[in-house]
Amino acid sequence: MFTIQDLEKEKTTEANLLQYLTGKIASFKQSREYRLAMDYTTYYDGENIDINRYEKVVYDTMGKAHVDMWTANHKLASHFFTRVVDQDVSYLLGNGINFKSEATKDKLGGAEFDFRVQDVVREAEITGKAYGFWNDGELQMYKFTEFVPFYDEITGVLSAGIYFYQLSAETPLVAYFFERDGYSRFIVPKDSNPYFDKKKRGYLRVADTSPAFGIENVKYDNYSVLPIVEFYWNGNGKSEMTGKRNTINALDLSESQMVNNVDEGNLIYWVLTNYGGMDDIDLVKFKEHMKTIGVAEVNGENASATAHTLEAPFEGNQVTVDMLYKKLYTDFRGFDSTAVSASNQTATAIQATYVPLDLKADKIERYVTKFILQIMKLADITDDEPTYTRNKLINQLEEIQKLATAAPWTGDEYTTRKILTVLGDIDVFEEIQKAKMADDFQRIDEPSEGDNSEE
Repeated sequence: MFTIQDLEKEKTTEANLLQYLTGKIASFKQSREYRLAMDYTTYYDGENIDINRYEKVVYDTMGKAHVDMWTANHKLASHFFTRVVDQDVSYLLGNGINFKSEATKDKLGGAEFDFRVQDVVREAEITGKAYGFWNDGELQMYKFTEFVPFYDEITGVLSAGIYFYQLSAETPLVAYFFERDGYSRFIVPKDSNPYFDKKKRGYLRVADTSPAFGIENVKYDNYSVLPIVEFYWNGNGKSEMTGKRNTINALDLSESQMVNNVDEGNLIYWVLTNYGGMDDIDLVKFKEHMKTIGVAEVNGENASATAHTLEAPFEGNQVTVDMLYKKLYTDFRGFDSTAVSASNQTATAIQATYVPLDLKADKIERYVTKFILQIMKLADITDDEPTYTRNKLINQLEEIQKLATAAPWTGDEYTTRKILTVLGDIDVFEEIQKAKMADDFQRIDEPSEGDNSEE
């Protein structure tokens, strides 16, 4: 962990500070946490780096291993981690973030704010942690792998940080250095010393226009705290992938083996009779010969080579694959959409299937709320709080019928709100309520049939 106290000691000269900052970026990129985060990002992007490195081997009569160059070695990625992460984010935040006041959402950036919070949560689930930068009215997301934090060693509060990126190995590294009293930018060229190309300025842009001359004077102010908020996945800063990598590898290996078996057909082995005098090299050449031209050359009196087949264990492999899928859904506390169908399952049955995912979402929701409230404080919003409508597969007809039956006891407003939640249209609740009130007033003002009274 890097501390703000150590950072302050390095501010003796600008050159010394730059050397210190670039060194911390390099140390961070060499850390185990960084390497794991990059690995998990690769899994989310659809590649299994462990399976990509997998090589099949065969052993000679001396027990020495050789890379198997003759049999199929497909390397399939199940994309299971991708599906789980996208499911979690969509389930909790797919319907957007709700506030009591529309002005709150507008001040935070509207629908774009929803997308940025989704980005933060998604990144944190993949790598364990992400950062939200409140950039003068706009939320920006920084990945775990592109931000170096500095903490107060006494309070544990995030007190400074470096956001960095590099477009390619041939381009310079660009970094923003964030402190409580402003931020600056420095460049690290490939073959020369780093330098500040933008000096420190405040976070808040304040424009003052002179009424006499119409001249706009721009100055910058700061927040009372560093405007960068951490978001920890599960509250512990560890990826959702933690402890599940080997199981995903086993699934991908099992599915790859099934395709290998299909590619090769039935397993073939050879029984050699009166074919003595073969050393290891001869055996390798024999196998290679059979693989390339499919003809066995037999030398010697009464020598023969007989092919035998073993049926590939497709059923056994499928059982293994199904077991691994079930285990992963259990370990990730995910929702297996293939196990239910809204057309033939009751709402109760579907709800029961959601229990593990709901338990996970309940926990994550608390951390999301804490994160958003910190952003709202930076935006000077203190009289509102976020709520969420989970993006759930349900039997809509059954749910609506239940709500309509209970309406005489629950009230019109509650029933309307719940039905709109079921339909995923809760955002239009206020509009519908206003329309209903206007309709009620119109019916009151209209004279009843047969009323011929005069004013």
